[in-house]
Amino acid sequence: MSAYHKTPRKSDATEKQRVPVLGTRALNRALLARQMLLRREKLPALDVIERLVGMQAQAPNAPYFGLWTRIEGFAQEELSRLIQDRKAVRIALMRSTLHLASAEDCLQLRPWVRAVQEKGLASTYGKRLAGIDADALAAAGREAVEAEPLTFSELGKSLQKRWPGRDPAALSAAIRTYVPLVQVPPRGLWGEGGQAAHTSAEAWLGQPLCAEPSAESIVLRYLSAYGPASVKDVQVWSGLTRLGETIEKLRPQLAVFRDEAGRELFDVPDAPRPDADTDCPVRFLGEFDNILLSYEDRKRILPEEYKKRVFTENGIIRSAILVDGFVSGLWRIARSGGTATLIIEPFKTLSTRERDALAEEGTRLLEFATVDSGESRVIAFVSS
Repeated sequence: MSAYHKTPRKSDATEKQRVPVLGTRALNRALLARQMLLRREKLPALDVIERLVGMQAQAPNAPYFGLWTRIEGFAQEELSRLIQDRKAVRIALMRSTLHLASAEDCLQLRPWVRAVQEKGLASTYGKRLAGIDADALAAAGREAVEAEPLTFSELGKSLQKRWPGRDPAALSAAIRTYVPLVQVPPRGLWGEGGQAAHTSAEAWLGQPLCAEPSAESIVLRYLSAYGPASVKDVQVWSGLTRLGETIEKLRPQLAVFRDEAGRELFDVPDAPRPDADTDCPVRFLGEFDNILLSYEDRKRILPEEYKKRVFTENGIIRSAILVDGFVSGLWRIARSGGTATLIIEPFKTLSTRERDALAEEGTRLLEFATVDSGESRVIAFVSS
């Protein structure tokens, strides 16, 4: 008989029994705690942006509302100043969507997610770019935006002079992929409008992109801000695939759980996981808030029956209210005749206590949104 003896492996069923199960409410409270939605925190805006690993920014004012609902005493000038001082930038990152990120995170995250953008470009514009030398196109695009910040329309028309007959939208989309383009002010400043003009991150920040960003470090940061989460959740958040390999490298240092459907969830061991019955205040989320977009299974924050009312067919993620920690309706501000009206549209019947809490928090939201405007303020609840 061989002297080698292999220790019998515990059955998968036994292993599953040993792994703690987290219900939907427990996952909800863990998310709210990490997202600073159980209570506002006294932190600089730049620290919060980095803690969240960037913020969705398709709507220019959305990050302002996202920071207001998370930071005690946040004022619009703080974020506007960060953008003007080049400490925070607006750039396409995870899922190739526009994000607000710190300058340091921009340099780390942009090369990490480049493959997502390349895949999207090939899918959408591959045929229209066929036969063009990618390196030559990238060099021409970089030279153009570094000479002067350009809108995508201006960039496409400029490149069309060298590649006549080509679709200018495809040419500018290629530069968005090949060159890390940041939006320059006044785009993204509170109260400012106009089209977005772009230059390269390297020119704007005066630094090169990170040559070898650490996937392990970025995934750990995601788990700190959004965990416990599955491999698919991390992939949905980032747009990348094959992140199971990264999770396996990290497994020895991670806490492991399962959800009620049996999915394996991973987490940073010392991250907050409050009791499932922890009280939480009502909150107003801005458009495209990250917590609605960072999971394959969104039930921990967005009940399935409400998804189509929040996610529109044309890709807009609407501003939502949280009641008892879960999306329970929508909000918007309508302006007319010198009056700003906060319209709250609940998806369900609210108790008197919940309506009063929304009205109180909504009053603070209106004060933030109309600061220095001189507008009258009204709150209206409407039926959905």
